[in-house]
This record gives sequence, C-alpha cells and structure tokens, in this order.
Amino acid sequence: MFELDPAVRRETLRIALGTLILSAVMEAVFLILKKWDPTVLFGNLLGAFTAVLNFFLMSVTVTKCIGLTEDKAALRIRTSQMGRLFMQGAFAAVGALLPCFNTVAVLIPLLFPSIVIVFIRLLEGKKKPLPGAADGGTEPETEKIQEETQSEETQE
Repeated sequence: MFELDPAVRRETLRIALGTLILSAVMEAVFLILKKWDPTVLFGNLLGAFTAVLNFFLMSVTVTKCIGLTEDKAALRIRTSQMGRLFMQGAFAAVGALLPCFNTVAVLIPLLFPSIVIVFIRLLEGKKKPLPGAADGGTEPETEKIQEETQSEETQE
C-alpha cells in the first residue's frame, strides 16, 4: 500500500484552499457581471476539482521518482505529464460539451494552482531559485535531508 507523503498532503491542501478562494472570486466576478447561473457553479466545481487532482497526481509522481535513476525518473514524469494533460483535456471536453457546465468556468480554474503557487512564494518571501533553475538551484528540504543523512553517517 502506498503511503501518502506528508509534504504531498500539505501542499495539496494549500493548493486546494487557494483554488477554493480563487473559485469564490471567480463566482463573484460572474455575479458582478450579471452572467452567473448554476452552470457557472458546476463548471467551477469541475475545473477546480480537475486542477487540484492534477496537482495531487503530479506531486505523487514526483515523490515516487525520488531515488530512481535520472532516466527512469524523467520517463515516469513525462508519462505522468502526458496522462495528466489527457485527463485535463477530457474534463475540459466534458465541460464544453455538456450544457450543465459553463465552459469558461471550467477552463479558468485550471490556471488557479499556478496562481496559488506564485502567491505562496511571494507570501513566504522565498528568494531561493526553483529546482532546476538556470543557476543550479536546489530544493531546500532536499538539502536539509542530505545534511542530516551525512551527519548521521559521520556519527556512526
């Protein structure tokens, strides 16, 4: 049985909360523009669900790739990315084809996780480059784990 990494759970909850807030803002905009109807709510729910699910699946994939060789990890991540893109396309198609969904309200929430990530980085004041950045930036938690592991090995 796969045990969910606490970091995946924590970050997915953060993305879900941010998506919920942005979804409420989008609903308010539709209300202000007098374009709101139940299809907007249903479209928003479908789009937000798809966006959070996509982030969750990406996080799980990346977590599972830790410890794999670079080639195997890259292949698994590319495969996951293609599958997740197909999933998003399928949900978007359902939202566009069925009259119970507002197509715009389905598509806009797909952008919310990216917006939430930007806000989180701004609010936390992180100045460190993202992993894989041109200047060779690394993930702070990974560095911490590596340092702890090295210090434990030297103590033995």
